[in-house]
Amino acid sequence: MRTQSPDTHLQAERVQIQLLREAGTARRLALAFSLTQTALDLSREGIRQQYPALTDRERGLKFVALCYGEDLARRVHLDLMRRDP
Repeated sequence: MRTQSPDTHLQAERVQIQLLREAGTARRLALAFSLTQTALDLSREGIRQQYPALTDRERGLKFVALCYGEDLARRVHLDLMRRDP
Protein backbone atom coordinates (compact mmCIF):
# COMPACT_ATOMS: atom_id res chain seq x y z
CA MET A 1 0.00 0.00 0.00
CA ARG A 2 1.25 3.49 -0.89
CA THR A 3 0.52 6.37 1.43
CA GLN A 4 -2.20 8.73 0.25
CA SER A 5 -0.66 11.63 2.12
CA PRO A 6 2.98 12.51 1.42
CA ASP A 7 3.42 14.05 4.88
CA THR A 8 2.00 11.05 6.78
CA HIS A 9 4.02 7.97 7.63
CA LEU A 10 2.57 4.81 6.07
CA GLN A 11 2.00 3.10 9.43
CA ALA A 12 0.22 6.18 10.81
CA GLU A 13 -2.02 6.25 7.76
CA ARG A 14 -2.87 2.57 8.24
CA VAL A 15 -3.92 3.30 11.81
CA GLN A 16 -6.04 6.26 10.65
CA ILE A 17 -7.78 4.14 8.02
CA GLN A 18 -8.44 1.36 10.53
CA LEU A 19 -9.91 3.83 13.02
CA LEU A 20 -12.18 5.26 10.32
CA ARG A 21 -13.33 1.77 9.34
CA GLU A 22 -14.14 0.99 12.96
CA ALA A 23 -15.96 4.27 13.58
CA GLY A 24 -19.70 4.29 13.28
CA THR A 25 -21.60 6.27 10.70
CA ALA A 26 -22.38 9.07 13.16
CA ARG A 27 -18.69 9.45 14.07
CA ARG A 28 -17.58 9.52 10.42
CA LEU A 29 -20.26 12.10 9.66
CA ALA A 30 -19.17 14.21 12.64
CA LEU A 31 -15.57 14.07 11.40
CA ALA A 32 -16.65 15.14 7.92
CA PHE A 33 -18.66 18.06 9.34
CA SER A 34 -15.72 19.08 11.52
CA LEU A 35 -13.30 18.97 8.59
CA THR A 36 -15.70 21.03 6.49
CA GLN A 37 -16.13 23.63 9.25
CA THR A 38 -12.36 23.86 9.71
CA ALA A 39 -11.84 24.42 5.97
CA LEU A 40 -14.50 27.15 5.92
CA ASP A 41 -13.04 28.84 9.01
CA LEU A 42 -9.54 28.77 7.50
CA SER A 43 -10.89 30.26 4.27
CA ARG A 44 -12.53 33.11 6.17
CA GLU A 45 -9.38 33.72 8.19
CA GLY A 46 -7.22 33.71 5.06
CA ILE A 47 -9.49 36.31 3.46
CA ARG A 48 -9.38 38.42 6.63
CA GLN A 49 -5.58 38.34 6.64
CA GLN A 50 -5.22 38.96 2.91
CA TYR A 51 -7.76 41.81 2.82
CA PRO A 52 -7.64 43.51 6.25
CA ALA A 53 -9.11 46.78 4.94
CA LEU A 54 -12.33 45.21 3.65
CA THR A 55 -15.58 45.51 5.51
CA ASP A 56 -17.26 42.40 6.91
CA ARG A 57 -19.71 42.50 4.01
CA GLU A 58 -16.91 42.71 1.44
CA ARG A 59 -15.06 39.86 3.13
CA GLY A 60 -18.26 37.84 3.10
CA LEU A 61 -18.61 38.39 -0.62
CA LYS A 62 -14.98 37.34 -1.17
CA PHE A 63 -15.74 34.18 0.79
CA VAL A 64 -18.81 33.42 -1.31
CA ALA A 65 -16.78 33.98 -4.49
CA LEU A 66 -14.00 31.70 -3.26
CA CYS A 67 -16.23 28.86 -2.07
CA TYR A 68 -19.25 29.07 -4.34
CA GLY A 69 -18.16 31.04 -7.40
CA GLU A 70 -18.09 34.56 -8.77
CA ASP A 71 -21.58 34.32 -10.27
CA LEU A 72 -23.23 33.59 -6.92
CA ALA A 73 -21.12 36.28 -5.22
CA ARG A 74 -22.29 38.80 -7.82
CA ARG A 75 -25.93 37.81 -7.33
CA VAL A 76 -25.61 38.00 -3.55
CA HIS A 77 -23.99 41.41 -3.86
CA LEU A 78 -26.80 42.67 -6.08
CA ASP A 79 -29.41 41.34 -3.67
CA LEU A 80 -27.65 42.94 -0.70
CA MET A 81 -27.49 46.26 -2.56
CA ARG A 82 -31.20 46.02 -3.32
CA ARG A 83 -32.06 45.30 0.32
CA ASP A 84 -29.60 47.61 2.06
CA PRO A 85 -27.67 50.01 -0.17
